[in-house]
Amino acid sequence: MLFPLLSQATPAAPAPTGHTSLIIFLAFVAATLVITYFSARKSSGSSAYFAADRRITGWQNGLAVAGDYMSAASFLGIAGMIALNGFDGFMYSVGFLVAYLTVLFIVAEPLRNAGKYTMADVLAYRLKPRPVRALASLSTLTVSLFYMIAQMVGAGALVKLLIPGISYEVAVIGVGVLMVVYVVFGGMLATTWVQIIKAVLLMSGSVFLSVLVMHKYNFSFGQFFDSLTAIKSTTADGVEVTRNFLSPGLLFKNPWDQISLGMALIFGTAGLPHILIRFYTVPDAKTARSSVVWAMVIIGLFYIMTTFFGFGAASLMGPDYIMAHGGTNMAAPELARFVGGETFFAFISAVAFATILAVVAGLTISASTSFAHDFYTNVIHHGKEHRPGEEVRVARITAFVVGAASILIAIALGSGVNVAFLVGLAFAVAASANLPPIILSIFWKRFNTAGAVAGLAAGLISSIGLIIISPAIMGEEALFPLKNPALASIPIGFFAAVIATLCSREPGAEAKFAELTVRANTGLGAEKATAH
Repeated sequence: MLFPLLSQATPAAPAPTGHTSLIIFLAFVAATLVITYFSARKSSGSSAYFAADRRITGWQNGLAVAGDYMSAASFLGIAGMIALNGFDGFMYSVGFLVAYLTVLFIVAEPLRNAGKYTMADVLAYRLKPRPVRALASLSTLTVSLFYMIAQMVGAGALVKLLIPGISYEVAVIGVGVLMVVYVVFGGMLATTWVQIIKAVLLMSGSVFLSVLVMHKYNFSFGQFFDSLTAIKSTTADGVEVTRNFLSPGLLFKNPWDQISLGMALIFGTAGLPHILIRFYTVPDAKTARSSVVWAMVIIGLFYIMTTFFGFGAASLMGPDYIMAHGGTNMAAPELARFVGGETFFAFISAVAFATILAVVAGLTISASTSFAHDFYTNVIHHGKEHRPGEEVRVARITAFVVGAASILIAIALGSGVNVAFLVGLAFAVAASANLPPIILSIFWKRFNTAGAVAGLAAGLISSIGLIIISPAIMGEEALFPLKNPALASIPIGFFAAVIATLCSREPGAEAKFAELTVRANTGLGAEKATAH
């Protein structure tokens, strides 16, 4: 263990501060449940439940998007990645931030103008709706589950240290129950305000934590970065090594691994269902663009601060201490304890838990919306509700099923896996399956239903298949050498979509391309906010 600048002893493991952190967290839960109660009174009808009546303003949606995006992977996982792997871990922060340029310039405006509740609405605008919606719904459920499992794992790991006597399994179940309550009763409006509150709390805690870390270095960036050039840690063989955390290569030995991860993060955001549905909550495309700019500013500031979380944890506590006190996902809360004491540790831990709740609520509503709107209403019942309110009722039932599935898988996985790594895999699936048909449908006149189905299917199957045979699952016996499949699976998704399109013709899809282009760029005929 090394404290290169401060020459302090290794901090002893303090007694758990269950009561303080529990009180702070319960206060957040109580506030959000009150919001859910009042939101439930307004969530009558599909537009209110799925899209908050499209009455969310630009700054509100920007905060909600940031709250949805700054997940457990961002706060817990990335801090741990940087604390253990230095510069290579910081690549996650860069990728997550740069990804929003893809969203801003390519998908935000066309999605808002051409869709209603889900990304499949855009694909079905000029393509045959049933096959496209069926596969888009399957892809949405898959990506949402991947992402949600990461949040659940983070919740379990956090609560084990946070509250004495509560097991990993109980923590995961508790988060699952709360997220289902938010979604089933409050719909998109409650989910939006939970995410806004969480974003404000997370940014406040992050700023204070960053200031406390820099205070240890007399607010000198020179001293801070100098301390990172000789970080000591112990290898699996028990050998103490000294590493320069500002040099690349500690995590990504193979440069293709880094390229593949970068592709997943940069292109995956534009295919994430829980991010895309947020653009349907605003009144028009101009507000959608405004909300992306707001989100980029907030998210950019946050990811800059992950530098202080991760590198600060590595320098002040050391990798060995982090691994001995909760592992990679607990680097940020343990750093808060070290620089700010038990009360600040309780606050940061409660904020991290609130972060998980807000994100899983967003994931749950995106999955339930897609199944109810795309699969149940439009695939099974050809776009017609048999009874009023049936679509919302099916979405609520789906929320229960998705919540139960994510709880069971997270319990089966256990708390040892890094949540940022799990989310990186979710990004790869989203980029491989969802992004090719979205982009080609909007920008290529020749594109047709066969291409969309082939792109969705090939991207989904190849990304999941490559994950299964990658080092992440098979270890040293892996058949595919890269930890993240994006480098291979994204081209496969695009290639399959293009080849299937060129092998068939669909005059109806080509005829509606001009109409889609006009609507996507001007907003003529786009869904409007619901008047009260």
